[in-house]
Amino acid sequence: MKLYFAPMEGVTDAIYRRVHRRNFGGVQKYFMPFISPSHSLTFSRKEQFEMDPRQNAGVPVVPQILANNANYFQATAELLRDLGYQEINLNLGCPSGTVTAKVKGSGLLREPDRLRAFLDAVYAHPPLPISIKTRIGYEQPGEWPRLLELLLDYPFSELIIHPRTRQEFYSGAPHREACSLLQREYLYNGDLFTAQTVHQFLSEHPQACGVMLGRGLVANPALAQEAAGGPALTLDALRSFHDDLYREYMRFWPETAVVGRMHLMMKYLCSCFDDSTVYRRALRKVTTGEEYERIVSGLFRECPLKAQPAFDLDILLS
Repeated sequence: MKLYFAPMEGVTDAIYRRVHRRNFGGVQKYFMPFISPSHSLTFSRKEQFEMDPRQNAGVPVVPQILANNANYFQATAELLRDLGYQEINLNLGCPSGTVTAKVKGSGLLREPDRLRAFLDAVYAHPPLPISIKTRIGYEQPGEWPRLLELLLDYPFSELIIHPRTRQEFYSGAPHREACSLLQREYLYNGDLFTAQTVHQFLSEHPQACGVMLGRGLVANPALAQEAAGGPALTLDALRSFHDDLYREYMRFWPETAVVGRMHLMMKYLCSCFDDSTVYRRALRKVTTGEEYERIVSGLFRECPLKAQPAFDLDILLS
């Protein structure tokens, strides 16, 4: 069983990946939030930081490229090869409006002819093995059979399927029945939030050779470890992970930026606690590291860990 960590923009950066790797097991590959090349092949400071092999030392990282221009894709892939990376992933799943408006990510799915021309060029002389992460269509699940037929014409190293359309974003139930069309191995991504549901999905879908976990793994950072047969999350392990992450961010970023990032992180991690409402509300108002540390200490001291910690969308949105 393969267990991969999904790329989540604004969450699973290089610092987060390093800290997760040294605190928890189970993850075989961490996928980097996408790199979006331009004609000049100049990258933002954040992208340069993410690509720097020194920032990913000891972590099995797969860079992800978001592009609709094969030349830009090829040049970026060659750069990543020269930096020492062993494989790359093509993003055909991002549903962001700013991305799809440029016909990138899942925006390419609405133009099959353009997608085919792009893939023809990308796979003509790939400098590295290329996997694909895709949704099942742009507007309707009924687009999937034709899209799958198109994708199967190419020698992708792995196919990772998020069975929602772009229009659905992350709402509604995933269309897991779409996976039954595959007669070859694939990896599944979408709403698996406990080790039990991971095992159940894999037992019901024998063609799936593994899963990619996103929100569920950010909310419960021991999820992959537990799914792989290791220990479930404990309060001590969660506190150690949180404190390690907080210290690492403080090494690299100004205090205000760290507090802002930890606001987001705690929206996920609060899914692990019972009776955390008071502390979640208090965290919204903090602006200093001292305030943040005081409230988080109270959360860990006063709120018990849930019997089955799992991602809770209501908590994330509250």
